[in-house]
Amino acid sequence: MIYLKIFYLFFKIGLWGFGGGVAMYSMIQFEVVEHYGWLTASEFADIVAISQMTPGPVSINCATYVGYQTGHGIFGAVLASFALCLPSILLMWVVLHFLFKHKENQYVKHVLAILKPTIAGLILAAGALFINSDTFIDWETVLIAIASFAALYFADINPIIILGASALIGIAIYG
Repeated sequence: MIYLKIFYLFFKIGLWGFGGGVAMYSMIQFEVVEHYGWLTASEFADIVAISQMTPGPVSINCATYVGYQTGHGIFGAVLASFALCLPSILLMWVVLHFLFKHKENQYVKHVLAILKPTIAGLILAAGALFINSDTFIDWETVLIAIASFAALYFADINPIIILGASALIGIAIYG
């Protein structure tokens, strides 16, 4: 029965938790501390601190640690993490199914034509934040980014290969 509660709780948070991982903390805290009483406020604060220090999305890290800490070990951790991600997976599946089914529709083509440069601009802006600072521009990183873009756009090389090559070049440069 506890596994059903863990699944339901994190599925619900994954479904209704808007604003990113940090915004989900209050929902998770209310449920696991106030509503179910699985953890104390101090234990939850420790989980939040650990979630922010470990790599990966903080909401998934938090769900993983809560699932583990509630006394259900690895299975609880995997179940909580999966339940938190499942709504997004299902939503993406529905959207992709719709897009592939209607990819020849003129309205869908028009929307995608608008979205492509918008998404590219957002990614470019995020990248610019990483390479630009007041006192330092990491030119090696800029060159890797430009080469990666050229390899993807002009040479049509698989993005996984570009990612792996960029990682190896980064390791060679930065150690």
